[in-house]
Amino acid sequence: MSSDTSSEDQSTAGSYVTSGQEFDRDMNYIPDRITRQGGAPVDDRAGTGKPPVEDAPTWPVEAGRYRLVAALACPWATRTVIVRRLLGLEDALSLGLAGPTHDKRSWTFDLDPDGVDPVLGIPRLQDAYFARYPDYPRGITVPAVVEVESGKVVTNDFPWITHDFFFEWTDHHREGAPDLWPDATRDEMEEVMHRVFTEVNNGVYRCGFAGSQEAYDSAYDRLWTALDWLEERLTTRRYLMGDTITEADVRLFTTLARFDPVYHGHFKANRQTLATMPALWGYARDLYQTPGFGDATDFEQIKQHYYVVQTDINPTSVVPKGPDLSGWTTAHHREELGGSPFGDGTPPS
Repeated sequence: MSSDTSSEDQSTAGSYVTSGQEFDRDMNYIPDRITRQGGAPVDDRAGTGKPPVEDAPTWPVEAGRYRLVAALACPWATRTVIVRRLLGLEDALSLGLAGPTHDKRSWTFDLDPDGVDPVLGIPRLQDAYFARYPDYPRGITVPAVVEVESGKVVTNDFPWITHDFFFEWTDHHREGAPDLWPDATRDEMEEVMHRVFTEVNNGVYRCGFAGSQEAYDSAYDRLWTALDWLEERLTTRRYLMGDTITEADVRLFTTLARFDPVYHGHFKANRQTLATMPALWGYARDLYQTPGFGDATDFEQIKQHYYVVQTDINPTSVVPKGPDLSGWTTAHHREELGGSPFGDGTPPS
């Protein structure tokens, strides 16, 4: 998600753990929103419990004006890749992908020829941040939306980015795009997403970045309380909110996809593997095998990112060969619970 910009040292070494303290995620992002005609947002709830910034600048939705910069290694960024594909925004919003590892300064475009993003013409994502804020003091994070012509970052506020893809970019949605924020279950979905964020998405990081035994023990117990709740919830329903895929499923999936390859061992979230939890494992495979999810999941990049970059947890930067990930393509039988991924809609092409 982020990289420390406090040093110009280009070592990949990163500092993520503060001795004696529990992990506290900095949720201060560039608050700008991209909205219809640049006007007032259509909707102002994003399911994190974090209210939008009042009077935040707005930019108009305009096909071709912006570029989404993400990294398949990062769970927060992968959300945006999945939602962009589900809604069919590929022609309206181009996608740039940073490589899985970064140094203290920035995510880099080392997957592209000559290490330069072919649209923005920059080698480091920090260049887009500094184009707008020459003294930008926070981490250079993905996902980020960048204005192509000016080369300036617009926003990196990840929960609002996918929210606004749905509510603000509707003129560019594909025919048959799924209803990711259904009115009928909206209030409950907000509560589910908030719990998933605090206890699971961020909960694994509280385990991995705990700076004391007490902080780790507390984080571990909170995480597994939430995972047990999800296991029970998904035993009787195909998706988090019922019969079709919603934003809540996108947000949970990116953590589940990283659980056995990274969080179980590297982050010490090791009561058991995801593959031993029948409902969650079947649910995760169901989503993985749905267009838009599996093709945005790169297990090798995921492992490279966590094991190489987070050297205060893994000083050797050795990347494990395992676990065996072939099970992701096996039959899940979740269709027996009813429902279908997109309801009356169609899968992305």
